[in-house]
Amino acid sequence: MLNTQNGNLALISWIRSEIEKQGPQSFAWFMQQALYHPEHGYYASGRCVIGRKGDYFTNVSVGPLFGQLLVAQFSEIWERLGRTNDFVIVEQGAHDGQFALDVLEFVQKRLPEFFDALCYRILEPFPILEQQQRRKLQAFDDKVKWPDSLEPFTGVHFSNELLDALPVRLISYGTEKLVALDGDKFVFVERPQGTTASQPSGDSGSFNQPALDWIDGIAANLQRGYAIAIDYGCTDDDFPRNVQVRAQHRHVDSPFEQIGDADITMSVDWRSIAGRAQANGLRVAGFTDQHHFLAGIISGFGRGDSPERPAGDRGPVTDAKERPGFPSSLPDSRRAKRELQTLLHPEMLGRAFQVLVLAKNVGPETNPLAGFKFAHAPRRALGPGNQN
Repeated sequence: MLNTQNGNLALISWIRSEIEKQGPQSFAWFMQQALYHPEHGYYASGRCVIGRKGDYFTNVSVGPLFGQLLVAQFSEIWERLGRTNDFVIVEQGAHDGQFALDVLEFVQKRLPEFFDALCYRILEPFPILEQQQRRKLQAFDDKVKWPDSLEPFTGVHFSNELLDALPVRLISYGTEKLVALDGDKFVFVERPQGTTASQPSGDSGSFNQPALDWIDGIAANLQRGYAIAIDYGCTDDDFPRNVQVRAQHRHVDSPFEQIGDADITMSVDWRSIAGRAQANGLRVAGFTDQHHFLAGIISGFGRGDSPERPAGDRGPVTDAKERPGFPSSLPDSRRAKRELQTLLHPEMLGRAFQVLVLAKNVGPETNPLAGFKFAHAPRRALGPGNQN
């Protein structure tokens, strides 16, 4: 029995009443309400705060360098697609729009031809977050649009820590943990898989169906280009499907505590994502940890005044001329170097996150994208069926 007296009381009351009426519900349903309930959910309500004063750090909250590094990868992709004049970056999970701002400011300053060709689209289902994004990006009002749904595009679909926050079911060996009530407390109960009010009897759906549906949507709308997903996850066949709950930079013991006021995530099952992508006609163009991905991008910058390369990366520095579209150099301030250390260091974010890149209607390249210069072949991590 777990304490549910803290958290958003209106949301707790609503969830409790639904379970009283309909019976035990899947954890995916509970997670959907806790994070995305239109009025009271952690994300949908705008209570989610990222950074030092919030609940957790992300690559974006480290500083603008993360976006500037991704610009180099985006611009290389633009070159590979023939410098198309309607190149679209679609971002999903944009939070307050800071990543988009970092990207657009850097492209405008360093790559004016790319900037002229660039269209930025943000998929944002929550009005309060869209309002924050519009305020932050008002200087780029002619570049950024907020479509109601994903539309056909050529370019890049980008997400950073989106997949880990998509609802999941807690399924193990044919048994599913459901959310039930014991008095006025939320508890887990176990039932045979597929016997909840929110899941038809006999259902054989995956534990991460929303993530698989997300891949389906990208595959259906990406006409030509790449999808880049950065997140924390696993590639083991039997990876531990443990839910993580965080608030104010601390782990919370149970998802039934601080409901609506805490983040709930689970490690991404990269193998199932890659497998679903390939079933939909996408190709795995690369998979590696963030350390190696960003180190590969950095190697594409000119020697100039770019930051020192991370210790341990002994591959040759690639001259900027070998990477068409790359900015000539990176910022070299002390702040930028601190940001770089945080993004790359194995004990910080460098090994905590992985990067999966999918491609469609772009032939297998002789040379990998810059981010995968130092990466192993995807099949080593994702299995023999997942390779470029």
